Amino acid sequence: MYNPARRLPHIDALKALAAQVIVLHHLVSYGPIARAAHAALPMLADLMHQYGRMAVQVFLVVGGYLSARGLSPRGQALQAAVPELLWRRYLRLVLPFLAALALTLGACGLIASSWPELVPADITPGQLFAHALLLHDVLGYEALTVGAWYVAIDLQLFALLVGLLWLARHGWRHPSRLVVGPLLVAGAALASAFVFNRQPGLDAFAPYFFVSYGLGALVHWLGLWRHRRAGLVLLAAAIGAALWLDWRDRLALALATALWLAWAGARHAEARAPLPAAWAPALARWATPSYSLFLLHFPVLLLTNALLARLPGATPATGLALLAATWLLANCLALPFHRWVELPATRFDPLTWLPRLRPA
Repeated sequence: MYNPARRLPHIDALKALAAQVIVLHHLVSYGPIARAAHAALPMLADLMHQYGRMAVQVFLVVGGYLSARGLSPRGQALQAAVPELLWRRYLRLVLPFLAALALTLGACGLIASSWPELVPADITPGQLFAHALLLHDVLGYEALTVGAWYVAIDLQLFALLVGLLWLARHGWRHPSRLVVGPLLVAGAALASAFVFNRQPGLDAFAPYFFVSYGLGALVHWLGLWRHRRAGLVLLAAAIGAALWLDWRDRLALALATALWLAWAGARHAEARAPLPAAWAPALARWATPSYSLFLLHFPVLLLTNALLARLPGATPATGLALLAATWLLANCLALPFHRWVELPATRFDPLTWLPRLRPA
């Protein structure tokens, strides 16, 4: 049920838009449906294929913003227990991910004869175990589904943010530690912008992406500061210098997203809606299952691609029709997946079965 008091419409707008762009990017990137889209709408399909992946930067900025808002709402040092935070985050990410991975592998089994190029040739127990631990890229295993890298990076980024806020609690015994956490995050974000994010070989590790995640966190904390505008100018200038040193489209998009988020958040705090109020319920409906949609659309795409491959005399128009059907079906299936898989994952904890292993 839509609860206006608990929603941030500007966050919902970013999540809803980014999720749809990522889905469309994959629809024009894999299989016969993608080839049909490029044949029928070459300019639009090429644009979405080349730049649609950058929508992930929007998710990274929003993820950092929401994590900072939950972990350190006033910029204070971390108060919760680190193991519990990481365990809960891991379960929240990995349980829906593994359910979607099972559906993907099931779809691969169904289409292996008609579309073998995207079906894994040999799946080992080690590969499956690495996916369950979200370490497949770190350990050098081929991903079994698109977007698996993002799920793993999300956990790494959250763990890095938690670690920095933990240092603010244990590394300094001073009243100013209310700002130590944000300063540590700012330092890590700048190190990412100037050093790690310029090394493509590090893209399996959190420091490569932390500039985008850190931007989101810093936007939240700057929104609490009376010199918010000056802080945003300094932040934009620092990232601008990193872009001058080495231009990256994805970093420019992350900065633009962070600045828009800062503007929209300020208007929301002043009770001046950044978006029309009538849009809020629809944005919430589209944004709520965004993670489920991200996980679920690829097995749907596998099946519809196999269907197109088997259709005799299929034309680009037929492919476009199946592209639209794939998009619609994935969005429809994301709703029950969110309700019956993603939401229960936020409450499920297997350690409750072993009470003696839990701290008193």
